[in-house]
Amino acid sequence: MSEYQVIGTIIGAFVLAGVLSYALTPVVKRFAYTIGAIDVPKDSRRMHQKPIPRLGGLAIFIGFLGAMLVFYKFDMQMLSILLGAMIIVVLGIFDDVLALGAKFKFIVQIVAAAIPVCVGGMKIEFFTSFNPFTTNPYFSLGVFAIPVTIIWIVGITNAVNLIDGLDGLAAGVSSIAALTMLAVGLLNYEIGVAIVMACLTGACLGFIPYNFNPAEIFMGDTGSTFLGYMLATMSISGFFKFYAVISFAVPLLILGLPIFDTFTAITRRVLEGRSPMSPDRGHVHHRLVDMGFSVKQAVAILYAISGTLGLASVVLTTSGEAKAMLLLLAVILAILVGAWIIVGRRRASREHVEQILNEISTKPESDSGDEEESADGKD
Repeated sequence: MSEYQVIGTIIGAFVLAGVLSYALTPVVKRFAYTIGAIDVPKDSRRMHQKPIPRLGGLAIFIGFLGAMLVFYKFDMQMLSILLGAMIIVVLGIFDDVLALGAKFKFIVQIVAAAIPVCVGGMKIEFFTSFNPFTTNPYFSLGVFAIPVTIIWIVGITNAVNLIDGLDGLAAGVSSIAALTMLAVGLLNYEIGVAIVMACLTGACLGFIPYNFNPAEIFMGDTGSTFLGYMLATMSISGFFKFYAVISFAVPLLILGLPIFDTFTAITRRVLEGRSPMSPDRGHVHHRLVDMGFSVKQAVAILYAISGTLGLASVVLTTSGEAKAMLLLLAVILAILVGAWIIVGRRRASREHVEQILNEISTKPESDSGDEEESADGKD
């Protein structure tokens, strides 16, 4: 295709996916009420106060698939990816209705991840070597290529699911990640990747108006796991196969926010002696809200972080290897500093609350008695 044809195809795919997703979301909302796919607030992790339907990911998937059928020329690898994605979506629908067990979902996700690997031949075969004592900048994964690829797909699938804790967060972060992959795909002449990401970005943005705070509908596991699955598989198809430093850095930067949040969540739970899959209120978005930011402010902050990481990944594709490594180190340092600030402010806030509670608990009983007597006298 010529450059104009490529741009026209990408715009058409983006618009069609967005229109379909936007038009279908109200329909899916009614369907969610019919089948009982409702999120009822029952613990402190929930940020909403009333039951909200949570099947919005189905509208995202249909919008994406409709645009793909019109604008994408399928090959065996893409067909295998879509088959795995359909399994993820069906699993998500059942989970949104029945709340399936974590072990069962994990097994099905492994099967879905194995399909493009075993049928479509999609593998992470090389990593950038950071060994300064070798002349070969890459090392082959060999027999570990298949398990590493499956771990990557399942890991990112769940990472996007874990950040789906505030209105509009997962859809927005996924849109930014997909848009970044679109740009990087164009820069590296990966037109197929760019078209797929245009469909995914459009489908996400068509859904977001219904998902902003206060949300009318949630995407549910149907949407968050589908988005994670597609971002994971397309990052392999488009970027891990490059023989360059960016083969390692670009996917990590594009998906940096969900990866960081998932890594810290698992580490925190293991150190506390809990299951890595156990829920808690320690995710980055929860911490921002606990620090005093509103839901909209917290989401905007995380959008900015995700966008910055995405911009850094685009810069990597247009820079030399030395500049790329320096930029990667700078981004890692910035993430560590940001994490330290967030943890420090949260600890300081907690200590302040504890200090106030201690002062209240140690207040002389005589004072409280005088106050009660005074009140009784006025009555």
